[in-house]
Amino acid sequence: MRRRDFIALVGSAAVAWPFAALARQPAMPVIGYLGLSSAKADAYMLAPFLKALSEAGFDEGRNVGIEYRFAEGDVNRVPSLASDLVREKVAVIFAGTTVSALATKAATSTIPTIFAIGADPVNVGLVSSLNHPGGNLTGISFFTSQMEAKRLALLHEIVPNAELVGVLLNPNNPFSADQSRDVEEASRALNLKIQIERASNELEIAKAFNEFAQRKVGALLVGADPYFNSQRSLVIAPAAVLRIPAIYEWREFTEAGGLMSYGTSLTEAYHQAGEFVARVLKGANPADLPVLQASKFEFVINLKTAKALDLPLAPTVFARADEVIE
Repeated sequence: MRRRDFIALVGSAAVAWPFAALARQPAMPVIGYLGLSSAKADAYMLAPFLKALSEAGFDEGRNVGIEYRFAEGDVNRVPSLASDLVREKVAVIFAGTTVSALATKAATSTIPTIFAIGADPVNVGLVSSLNHPGGNLTGISFFTSQMEAKRLALLHEIVPNAELVGVLLNPNNPFSADQSRDVEEASRALNLKIQIERASNELEIAKAFNEFAQRKVGALLVGADPYFNSQRSLVIAPAAVLRIPAIYEWREFTEAGGLMSYGTSLTEAYHQAGEFVARVLKGANPADLPVLQASKFEFVINLKTAKALDLPLAPTVFARADEVIE
């Protein structure tokens, strides 16, 4: 081979080598994010989720992609969105509600799925057991839908003179019947009269509060529900106008002006979910990752709201509160 031909051959190979190396590199993994509400409503929970991924070495756009799907509060859209993520062949799916997790389970038995839900994942059929999930799903459970009785007891303690307590539930929540049963049983144990109203959209919420006003409820329990959480102002504002002391599930309600809340930390749960997703991206099998159970519960009081309601709070109540927002 002539020297000139040899140099040309080596030069062309040098140009080709980088492209061959790029072609051999694995494709960037993609996470499927399935939310029931909206991007705006999920933003404060998405932040700790992304933070956990970054702490584990995964940064969106750099070495991991995320396909977002939001149902905008319409539970009927969730199954099709889950199927869409399956068709995208994402590496792992994150399901932020029980509805999303159940839809994903129905859509795929192979793609790893991490959930962060308020229900008992064993009872709803997501996993075979908490310690040994046994399939392609695992995650975090904070059992919010099972805390209605505790919230009702707290409400009764703080507003003991309420002759009738209103209860707002979302009929589209798959555990609405369980919530209703738990509240009814708790009300009998506390010797309380309750008025249950069901609402799943803005108009129905307005009608429910109109009914509460006509029945002159003295206190209000807003049931744990992703839609209510994404539309907090729709339930906080009318409660303030009607001067009804209310208890909610998440501290975010209290931060937004609600009287009080009792539940676990959503931001902490989403951070833990991000850690689980990172572990799966690194090769962990969901079947081998025990479901985490929330162990920390927060009782938060908004003092400004209490004063606006002329609601006296005993020193013992402040002593029990994990945080008092002034």
